[in-house]
Amino acid sequence: MLAGKKVLVTGCAGFLGPWVCELLLEQGIGVVGLDRVYPAGSRIHALADRVRLKEVDIENFDACRRLIEDEEINVIFHLAAQAIVGLANDNPIPTFASNIMGTWNVMEAARMARKSGQAIDAIVVASSDKAYGDQENLPYLEDAPMQGRFPYDVSKSCTDLIARSYFHSYGMPVCITRCGNLYGGGDLHLSRIVPGTILALLAGHAPLIRSDGSPVRDYIYVQDAASAAVAIATRMVGDTSVHGQAFNISNDAPVSVLAIVRKIAAMMGREDLAPVIEGRASREIQAQYLSSERIRALLGWAPEFELEDGLGRAIAWYTRWYADSSASGYKHSAPSA
Repeated sequence: MLAGKKVLVTGCAGFLGPWVCELLLEQGIGVVGLDRVYPAGSRIHALADRVRLKEVDIENFDACRRLIEDEEINVIFHLAAQAIVGLANDNPIPTFASNIMGTWNVMEAARMARKSGQAIDAIVVASSDKAYGDQENLPYLEDAPMQGRFPYDVSKSCTDLIARSYFHSYGMPVCITRCGNLYGGGDLHLSRIVPGTILALLAGHAPLIRSDGSPVRDYIYVQDAASAAVAIATRMVGDTSVHGQAFNISNDAPVSVLAIVRKIAAMMGREDLAPVIEGRASREIQAQYLSSERIRALLGWAPEFELEDGLGRAIAWYTRWYADSSASGYKHSAPSA
């Protein structure tokens, strides 16, 4: 159990971070949040009176180490990352610095704290399905090799390998999560397919699809990803046999880009706005989806939200957000799909 533990969530102002913080708070667990920026629209601000927010850059090792030691952290959810594939392709060095250096800084800071006698009971590191790269066998299983080829994919392959090396080399209590494509309220990266499509339709525009619409992916509601991460950490505290393992987080229901855009349009009653298929995306893996059999069998976890349920909640959230933000000059941008 996590009760009584001092918990750190890196990337707390991002997309997944506030959901993890919220779930921990619901369980009566004290949370320290770390991020280098706190965007005005982040859901973390609604939790600011209950989460100890710290402005720290994970690329700064000394600052990471001081925070972990000064706050006497026992459990870490390492979620901080540069998470946009297109940005990684255009700017690989900042992505490598955040995702790779940031990971080794957090892991080494935790190792040094533990070496000094501090109790480090669990570290859950957010990798990605992209860490697998392009695999021949589908769905991906956790024992598949890490073979990312493009900048973002490589950064997550390295994140994954570095974190697990701290388990194998130093016995650090590490587990890895590899999620499919997250969606839901609070994702401020509006170029992603779900928020981009919803907001285009709200604005009365046809949604844009950069690819030909055929790539197949997992789409998992963000609250389910948060519950999986917390379930893993909770199990780690009392069961060292799961340390060092990776867990795929999926609803095991892959869908094509075009299908999810059409589903959103149907749910919003805007099937009249047919998507514009640009077919210009490059470096796309055609089919990439996961099996979550391991986490279901070992932890008894299962997603709470089917795709339509999650999309309904996302549509409701962005409808409210759009109403609040349209007065400030929101402009639609094409989704990354």
